[in-house]
Amino acid sequence: MDIVTFREYCLSKPHTSEHLPFDETTLVFKVGTRMFALCDIDRFRSINLKCDPEQAIQLREAYPAIRPGYHMSKVHWNTIELDGSLDDSFILGLVDHSYELVWKSMTKAERTKLNG
Repeated sequence: MDIVTFREYCLSKPHTSEHLPFDETTLVFKVGTRMFALCDIDRFRSINLKCDPEQAIQLREAYPAIRPGYHMSKVHWNTIELDGSLDDSFILGLVDHSYELVWKSMTKAERTKLNG
């Protein structure tokens, strides 16, 4: 996985935007006003993704490259190490899961506003 692929995939999700709210290197992807992914653009060695709490535990137990979210809620976020042990398609599936969790957590009014 490279940053170009990751960035383009995140931005292909409906109503997604990118931001640098924390510093000049932490790239955050949001659907509406809510984060679903972030990474360091200078050292693209890991990504943080939102995850269902039960699934997060299962993933951490099954894959050494998936750990509790670094500098994030350990319950709702995972850090995925980009060490080559996980297929790109698997990682993109985790991006899908993160996006869908955030989308589903939005109120009907928020979704309606985004859909125009």
